[in-house]
Amino acid sequence: MLTNIRLISVQEYHQMAEMGIFHPEERLELIAGQIIRMSAKGTAHESAITRTERLLRQRLGDKVLLRIQSPVQLDDYSEPEPDISVVKLNPLDYEDHDPNASEVFLLIEIADSSLKYDREVKANAYAKSGIIEYWILDVNGRKLYMYRLPSPDGYHSESILAEDVTISPLAFGDCAIAIRELLRKI
Repeated sequence: MLTNIRLISVQEYHQMAEMGIFHPEERLELIAGQIIRMSAKGTAHESAITRTERLLRQRLGDKVLLRIQSPVQLDDYSEPEPDISVVKLNPLDYEDHDPNASEVFLLIEIADSSLKYDREVKANAYAKSGIIEYWILDVNGRKLYMYRLPSPDGYHSESILAEDVTISPLAFGDCAIAIRELLRKI
């Protein structure tokens, strides 16, 4: 294990972006002090985001704010950009800061080529920061990975659900969503 690695803080990451160090089209996120290049988005990925956002908006209405591929600050060294963030309402719509873990109800990643990364790296980062619920919609495997009960060691509850299951976010028990509604039609 390397011990002399220089981690980048969220503040430094923002300064680098403001200075134009990153190409505007570059898809990056900061995880555990390291700048990670995100994989390219495919059409299955984009359409799953659209379907999921539409369903959540229909079911949750104005109880939450939905943010699409926008930053969430987990701590001083991690600021990922989940595909969908279901966050608490904010009078300024988070103009003055990115949502932090205490303001998040649910984070959702759509996986077509990133399943391993989302399950291992992102799940660990989200659990350590206390994100109460995290879903990964596997569009290729046609299933949903649901993570709950976060701790510094990871999530204590992981369920892998088939497309015929109906689920509800922890914070919104009356919001029933059939997993097949989130997946592309075959």
